[in-house]
Amino acid sequence: MSETLINKRDQAFVLFEQIGMDRLLSGNAFCGLTGDDILMMWDEAEKLALHVFLPAYAEGDRLGCVFEAGHVRIPPSFHNGYRKFVEGGWLCPTKSEEVGGQGLPLSVVTACAEFFYAANFPLLMYPGLTAGAAGLIERFGTAGQKDRYMSRLYRGEWTGTMCLTESAAGTDVGALRTRALRLSGGKYSIKGTKCFISGGDHDLTPNIVHLVLARIEGDPPGTEGISVFIVPKVRVREDGTLGESNDVRTGNVEHKMGIRGSATCTLNFGDHDECIGELLGKEREGIHIMFNMMNEARLEVGMQGLGHATAAYEHAVAYAKERIQSAPVWEMHNPEAKPIPIIGHPDVRRNLLWMKAHVEGMRALNYYAAYCMDMAAVAADGRERKDWQGLVELLIPVCKAYCSDTGFLVCSKAIDVYGGYGYCSEYPVEQYLRDCKISSIYEGTNGVQALDLVGRKLGERGGANVVHLFGLMAKTIQETMKIPVLQKSAAVLGESLQALKEVTEGFAALAKSAGFLIPILCASPYLRILGDVLLGHFLFEGAAIACQRLQEIYQAEGVEDSPGRQRALVHENADVAFYQGKIAAAKFFANEVLMTVKGRCDAIRMAERAPLEMADESF
Repeated sequence: MSETLINKRDQAFVLFEQIGMDRLLSGNAFCGLTGDDILMMWDEAEKLALHVFLPAYAEGDRLGCVFEAGHVRIPPSFHNGYRKFVEGGWLCPTKSEEVGGQGLPLSVVTACAEFFYAANFPLLMYPGLTAGAAGLIERFGTAGQKDRYMSRLYRGEWTGTMCLTESAAGTDVGALRTRALRLSGGKYSIKGTKCFISGGDHDLTPNIVHLVLARIEGDPPGTEGISVFIVPKVRVREDGTLGESNDVRTGNVEHKMGIRGSATCTLNFGDHDECIGELLGKEREGIHIMFNMMNEARLEVGMQGLGHATAAYEHAVAYAKERIQSAPVWEMHNPEAKPIPIIGHPDVRRNLLWMKAHVEGMRALNYYAAYCMDMAAVAADGRERKDWQGLVELLIPVCKAYCSDTGFLVCSKAIDVYGGYGYCSEYPVEQYLRDCKISSIYEGTNGVQALDLVGRKLGERGGANVVHLFGLMAKTIQETMKIPVLQKSAAVLGESLQALKEVTEGFAALAKSAGFLIPILCASPYLRILGDVLLGHFLFEGAAIACQRLQEIYQAEGVEDSPGRQRALVHENADVAFYQGKIAAAKFFANEVLMTVKGRCDAIRMAERAPLEMADESF
């Protein structure tokens, strides 16, 4: 069993050596925050994750959520985890001190939260949704709404939800049927049914504040006519005390493939015409309001993919070092040969390095996206702010879709390392795979993320954001091509970037010659290619730093001219082992993944129309 869920050394490398957090911390926005402070926060997050969140993980899956007499009970151990999470100040650490936060950078909090994502994501969903709901009330609510609802949400006294989905209105939110009828005093009568509502009902807190998308009677169809309402489960009196039930009734709790400790409910609003809601913001601005949380929400889903992947990887490595099975292949004809730990077998090593490269690449991608959000928030210059925000807009669909899909694949490979044991609940990797799968579906399916990327994000600011991003990657290639040990593999990254640029620049012409449906058809493969090249960029950026650090260590140890002694040093010096691992991951990723990029770009340009032209009956 792995003693850790995350490689803390790699976390520190990405933030401090690769991204360069000093640039952010040196500004006025986070004055006084130091690297030592961040390391201390990491330690506290790790302790809470390992000693409180993780022990409740398997129990939450085994017991699930119980629906009886119209009410939901969540796994008992989740209560202690939620309380300790709130007491530790983790519910809203990026918010200002005025509302109970600590004013921390999102990038720092994202790194700390990776422990919770890896330890028990179903439990993390309750405070995560609560912070999201409170954040929207903070930004768009009246003073009275902030006092009645936001403060209690940020303190964790109550929880919150987002109620968007209906049986006939999933991805097509504009098709919703939930209605709002104007009442006196600025209140609204809410009537309708929402499904798949995470944290929709539970016994964790005495009240749940639902943010509900609905259409005011008489407003136009589609997303333009949608408003958002604050609908508490229990009504709140003017003095802040709880009153009577607000006619919000739970229809059921879903029995799911994964995240079973998270109560996913069907909620019925106004069955008895007594459900009262308050308008949040202005009428017909519901979609605009909800989209104010989408970038962070979708980054969080990307972190879910990373969290499950890193936990699965760390467990697989630990298991491979302990599991004794089969003699080495080079001793196959020796009847006296003894079995070895399976980490010595080539195919297992290949799987582990595949997992390592993708986990470390996803970590760098997600942390960098959070860093871009921080830099956009603190930038004083308007042009600089637009540049940082432009990177955010491009990266977020990739973080969400690429990391959720890849996280699932990493979990699958972890099961392969375990063999038959991995398929059994005796070990945790099968639960990681089940819990991870939902990340490719909610917060906008991955197909929608790809359409958003190709249909909207590539063309923003006249393509300036794409040019900026490709320029950053080109700079990495130029630098790594100067390093002998990386030169050959960096050339593969260069070829991949060139192929990506050509297919990106050719989308408009492709749509004109082959039809506008071709870019739509190829959106998901394109997002995957962009994700692969981005991971290559981050892995080689990290490998270049690793090469420099290794030279410094070799010089200090007096072994700069002795390759043999350098190889021996990996067994004695943890930093040497770490940096050599960064180089190996980049080179392997180039050979294993980036080698395929040009062919996949060629496939897009081929404009194959078979899926479009095939008759429905032929499927």
